[in-house]
Amino acid sequence: MSASASRQPPATEPSVVAALLPIVGVVFIAFTVIGLALPVLPLHVNQGLGLGTFVVGLVAGAQFAASLLSRFWSGAYADSRGAKRAVVVGLLVGAVAGLLYLLSLQFVGTSGTSVTILLLGRALLGGTESFIVTGALSWGLALAGAQNTGKVMAWVGTAMYIAYAVGAPAGTALYARYGFAAIALATTLIPLVTLLLVAPLRPVAPPPYARPAFTRVLGAVCVPGLGLALSSVGFGAITTFIVLLFAQHGWAHAWLAFTLLSIAFTAGRVVFGHLPDKIGGASVALVCVLIEAAGQALIWVAPWSSLALFGAALTGFGYSLVYPRLWRGSGRRAPPESRGLAMGAYTAFLDLALGLANPALGLVASGAGLGEVFLASTLVVLSAAAIAMRLACARSLKNVAAAVG
Repeated sequence: MSASASRQPPATEPSVVAALLPIVGVVFIAFTVIGLALPVLPLHVNQGLGLGTFVVGLVAGAQFAASLLSRFWSGAYADSRGAKRAVVVGLLVGAVAGLLYLLSLQFVGTSGTSVTILLLGRALLGGTESFIVTGALSWGLALAGAQNTGKVMAWVGTAMYIAYAVGAPAGTALYARYGFAAIALATTLIPLVTLLLVAPLRPVAPPPYARPAFTRVLGAVCVPGLGLALSSVGFGAITTFIVLLFAQHGWAHAWLAFTLLSIAFTAGRVVFGHLPDKIGGASVALVCVLIEAAGQALIWVAPWSSLALFGAALTGFGYSLVYPRLWRGSGRRAPPESRGLAMGAYTAFLDLALGLANPALGLVASGAGLGEVFLASTLVVLSAAAIAMRLACARSLKNVAAAVG
């Protein structure tokens, strides 16, 4: 690491926003790439290539499966080589993913070959997401300090979902006018342009790196991570299958589901994102999970598009605080010198859930119908309530023990 990457003290409260703003900007621009493809990828695979809902789920899940496989690597890389380098690696890999998207279009007449290349591109995009998110969070925590963990996670998450909100209608417009080639070209060029924003940013030297026992890191995050995994299935159901559900019913403006999901998520993070730093609380995570499950159930029973859109918004609002609230306890138990690895391990549970759930939900759609996808996701999200309840009870018992002691 260069001399300019000297160790910096945590940012004071007035300077937290200023310290995070460039990193948040990088996350926003980079995740616009993923947002562009969200509403059009199922249509491209299902209608453009003529493949079924299982393959749609497989293509969508490939990104999350790859994120899972690269999450620990990206965390260890950010801890040992620096967060800025992790972000740069993610952007370069994203540009290569776009090139594979372009290459897949050369074989649309042979759907098997085209979707195989597309799967490789999606896998690389999963690596992009992993390195950028882990690098940005580690970078932000180094600048803002551990006392601002909730704020860092809220800002980074907000940037991601605003990018989805902006990218979904933009991707729909590009696809309608120019086809999937425009999405592929944007996926190639946007990460390269984002490198120009990253280059002048000052890196922060990583702490002295000592590889901890993997079981120690995993043990710190496994229970909250399981809750995160189960609660993330609702998000995956919307991003992968709601476009097809709208098309089946003949409803217009399916991209609004992505935008409302993202706006509600962002509102939850902006208004309530500071709370994990002040009050913590798996009990609040429990409430959020129940709100998310209610949103999924509304989509399942919706007889018209407006109710389905409201369900998407409710899902986004409920899901918005599950991630930081469940992380709060696990982050404190993780070794300080391995924050990036711990965050990668925690987020890997989300990748595992979506990598497995999207193809599984595709099978549900094939056998029972697209509407039943959201019944299945409702039940899975509800099961996360048991995890949140267990964590809430454990925290209550710990507080009682501390008071008695």
